[in-house]
Parts: sequence; structure tokens; C-alpha cells
Amino acid sequence: MSQIELTFPDGSVRSVASGTTGLEIAKGISEGLARKALGVKLGDKVLDLTRPLTESGTIKIITPSNDDPDALMLLRHSCSHVLAEAICDLFPGTKLAYGPAIEKGFYYDLMTPTPIQQSDFERIEKRMKEIIKEDRPFVRCEVSAEDGLKRTEGDKYKTDNAQRALAREGSDGTLSFYVTGEPGKNFEDLCAGPHVPSTGKLKNFKVLSMSGAYWHGDQNSDQLTRVYGTCFADKEGLETYLKFLEEAEKRDHRKIGKEMDLYHIEDHSPGMVFWHPKGTKMVNALKDYIRGKIDRRGYLEVITPEIVNKTLWIKSGHADKYNENMFKTLAGDVEMAVKPMNCPCHIQIFNTGLRSWRDLPMRLAEFGKCHRYEPAGTMHGLMRVRGFVQDDAHIFCTEDQIASEVADFCALVKEIYHDFGFDDIVVKFSTRPEKRVGSDEIWDKAEAALAEATKLAGLDYILNPGEGAFYGPKLEFTLKDSLGRDWQCGTIQVDFNLPQRLGAEYVGKDNQKHIPVMLHRAAVGSIERFLGILIEEFMGDFPLWLAPVQARVLPISEKFVDYAKQVEKELVNAGVRVEVDESNEKLGYKIRQCELQKIPYKIIVGEKEQAEGLIAVNKRKEGDKGQMTVAQFLEMTADDRKVVR
Repeated sequence: MSQIELTFPDGSVRSVASGTTGLEIAKGISEGLARKALGVKLGDKVLDLTRPLTESGTIKIITPSNDDPDALMLLRHSCSHVLAEAICDLFPGTKLAYGPAIEKGFYYDLMTPTPIQQSDFERIEKRMKEIIKEDRPFVRCEVSAEDGLKRTEGDKYKTDNAQRALAREGSDGTLSFYVTGEPGKNFEDLCAGPHVPSTGKLKNFKVLSMSGAYWHGDQNSDQLTRVYGTCFADKEGLETYLKFLEEAEKRDHRKIGKEMDLYHIEDHSPGMVFWHPKGTKMVNALKDYIRGKIDRRGYLEVITPEIVNKTLWIKSGHADKYNENMFKTLAGDVEMAVKPMNCPCHIQIFNTGLRSWRDLPMRLAEFGKCHRYEPAGTMHGLMRVRGFVQDDAHIFCTEDQIASEVADFCALVKEIYHDFGFDDIVVKFSTRPEKRVGSDEIWDKAEAALAEATKLAGLDYILNPGEGAFYGPKLEFTLKDSLGRDWQCGTIQVDFNLPQRLGAEYVGKDNQKHIPVMLHRAAVGSIERFLGILIEEFMGDFPLWLAPVQARVLPISEKFVDYAKQVEKELVNAGVRVEVDESNEKLGYKIRQCELQKIPYKIIVGEKEQAEGLIAVNKRKEGDKGQMTVAQFLEMTADDRKVVR
């Protein structure tokens, strides 16, 4: 019998017979390890414990751990099968589509004969607990393509999945099914695996939510129900995550946005934001903040059309890459496209007139409105929309200027994130994708230039192979919020390709024409998404300069409304975002409303204040600041009201 060489995490090497299972190896180490084991990892492939090992390589016995992605994947993928079995038991006639593990849990897309309701979760969980208590084994059955297709006959979704699996590169012409228990008697599902040894390993789970989904993500196909759940290695991990979800729900920007009357999204324009007056103030305040930052760095702000002849997008290469995600329209018989990004339009501005090396670097910035057709199931409040504004800019420069321009942008990003309290930043270096424009020589040059720039900027980064833009490599800046969630916001890309494709040129010191390099960059990315992040991070308690209403004047009775309006006028003239509560409610009620709407300053006026020309100031979370003049209030808040510090 042939032997294979296995290298363990401690560096030791063991020779075993080919066909030995992971369970046998675990038992050879200790019975305790074998009882705990969930699976085995050979090289980069996770396998069931009972799968024969036929190749040499590094090996890891996977045991329960909330810190091990392999362990969580096994637990969650297996738990998705238990969820599917429970739903099939409770809703006979259910058709199963697809049920993977995902980053924070798992889901299953399915079609039930009657709709699943949130109120059904309790009985679904009860049935899952019964299946788990039975501690049934996950049994893998491998069959020929012919037999496998017979098993799925009459099941639209599983037949489609089987055909796709057989057509996949590397397929050996067989299909695998997993039975939870005894073949022919217990629940069976088409699945590539792997799974934990038995259902008894899945005690720490929770059914979380549900949503609509489309088969293959195609909104013209069948609408399915997607049921989400999660599973952890122990009770503590599950409880910690459920507490995290509770906190995230409190911070949900959709809920807070409604309470604070900031915006809404409706079916008449799905994925497009209707900013209300208060939300618009925040949008403008954020734009002014960014303007202040980039003005000092020599950016020139421009405005370009939202609808452009589609030939420009074909020439730039965007139509080939983004055609399915572009909104199109007709101007007479001319096909136009609503811009999905701003870069080709900025090149059009650069191309007006003769440019010299003395004009470089030229930094063109725009709060450009872009539209992308995101699938219906992927949209989520402000976080993922179809219409959005980018704090976009394109820097036209020479090759020698790349490093300094990238380094300056990196400093800008860190400064902006720090201003909002985000100091935990991860940078990813994304290299050439499989589908791209330009020669390998150009890509070599672009990647080398970006790598050199990171040295000048003093950046540590994680390599992200194959995830660059189709025209150039990029750095992606991911910030971590107070709940530990990652948000990819800023980006900068080095592009040698689009300027050439769209005819950008400048006259160099040698009096010859040259093609500039273009750096695509955005510090916060989508204004909508960044505001969504800020709403959740601050839970509506915004810095004074960003707050939609900075102060509310509260007259203690109707008699003092005129004086309150006089105070309001003085504050408005000084640039304060202020409003008067003219309601007939008692002062206590008015104060509670200010707290609910998280107004930073309450300004109370009554008989004494009116007589002496004063205001009584109360600051949210800090309380009484005493009586003062409007001028003193303006002086006290001046620094906090400044957009750029």
C-alpha cells in the first residue's frame, strides 16, 4: 500500500497509508482529540473526518473554536442542513435551493408551499433541537452523474445545482449527497460538503431572520425565501454574537434615520435616497468638511454630466465591465448611459486645451452623482444603493509624481478617519484581475509604482491578489467601527490605461507629447454609505458641526415665542443650524423631544431671559451650562461648529 507524508502544525512529519482517514489520524494522537474533532484540513482543503486522505501535505485536525474560520464553516454549513430538514418537516413540499455558510452564519434559500413567518422561528428551532439531540451522523454518499441526476429528478433547483456541479472545472463526473442519519430513511441533500461528524456538534445555534431572494440572484427568476441563522463552537460565542446583534439593531441607521427624519427610500425609486431637509444639511456639512480638506491640497472641483453617450463608456472599457450594472436611456435614437463612475468625464475635462508638464499634477475633484444597477436583494438602506454621490477625484500626473501623490492621499485618508474616531484601519493592496485592459508590461509598471508609494507613505498592507480595478492596481482602506465591523471606504488606483484609451496627453519638458498617469481616488467613497456608517457609529449623537440641528430654542410658554424667534434669527445669522419649538406642550415634554432627537443644545427662554437679553443653555449629556448672551454661546461653541479643524 502506498504511503503519504503528512506535516502537522508543530512541524512534525508522519508517514501513513494512503486512504487513512482524518478520524484515524486523530485517534492515533488521542481519543480525546478524536471525540472533539470536527473535520480535517489537508493543504487548503477542508474534508470530513471520514474522507480517505490520498495526498501528501500539511494537515490540521479541526476542533471547535470561535477563532478558527474552518471550524465555524463546518459548524455553520452543517447547521444549514439541519435548518433545511426542520423546515422540510414542518412545511411538507418545500423545495431546497442553496444553503451555504457565510461570514457570520449561514442561510438557506428555499421555496415553501405556504409562506414562512417570523413567528415560525420558534417551532423551527424546536425541531432543529430535536434533530441535534438525536446526534445523527452526516453520511456522505458519492454516486455517478447518472444516478445523481435521477435522485434530483423533478426537483428544479437540485437538478440545476447538480448540472452545474458536473459542468464545473475539475469535476470527476460524480455527485455527492449527504444524509443526516441512515441513507434511504433520513434527510438527504445534494452537497459537496464537508460536514461535522454528527448533528450533536451543533447545539449553539440560532435562527435569526429571513428575507426574499432570487434563484441565482436573477430577479427575473423564481423568488425564494432566504432564512438566516448562525452557529458557534460554544454557548459563550453564540451569546456574545447575539448581544452584538442587539447592539447593532439599536444603531441601525435605517431606524435612527427615520426617528431623526433624515431620509427615506421608497418603491418609486428603489435604491435611491430621498434626503429630507435635516439629512440634506448633513450631506452638505460632510461635503463642506471634505472640501476644506482637499482645497488645502490643491484640488480643483468640477461638475460633469450624469448622462453621457454610451460610446465614451465603450471606448473607456467600462461598458464591457459594467454593462449589466449601467442604466441606459435614449436621446432620440442615440444610446446614452447614466454614469456609473466619474473617471471618463474627468479625462474629457483634462483633454480640453493643451496641457503642459507644468500643469501636473492636476487634481480634479467632484461630488459626482453615479448610478449602478444593484440587484434588488443586495440593497440595504444607505449602505448599498443604486444612486450615490462619491467624493471622487482624479489626479493626472507624471510617473515620477505617483509616489508623492499616493503618499499625500494616504495621509489625507488617515486624517479624515481620525477626525471621526476611526484609527483602526486595514489597507489592502489589490493586484491585477483576470479580466483587465492593458499589457502585462503596463501592469508591472503600475503595481511597482504603487508598491513604491506605500513605502514612502509608511503603509503596511495585506496583499489582495486579483482584486484590482480592470484598469489598474489599487489600495483599499477599510476602517473598523466600535462594534468591530469592517467598512471598506477609501481607495486609490494607479491607472496607465484609461488616459491612453481616451487620448489624454501633455507636453513634457522635452517638448514631446506624453500620456499622463491617472490616479483614481476617493477618501470616504459613497457619501450615502459613509453617512450610514456615521449614523450607526454615533447613534445619532453627531459632532456639533455635523448635527442636522445644532440647537433648539424652547420658549417656556407662548408668551416667549417672539423672543425665541429673535434668538433664532441671531443664531441663524451666525451660521448655527437652529429651530424653535413653538408647540403648546409643557417644557418637560419639549426637553424630552430634544433628547429623543439627540439635539446637541437646548436653549431655554422665559421671563428672566427675555428681560435680561439672555439664554439658558443646556448641553446634551453634560447638562446646565448656565445663562449667557447669544454672543457668549457662539464663542463657546465656535470651535465645535467649525467644519474643518
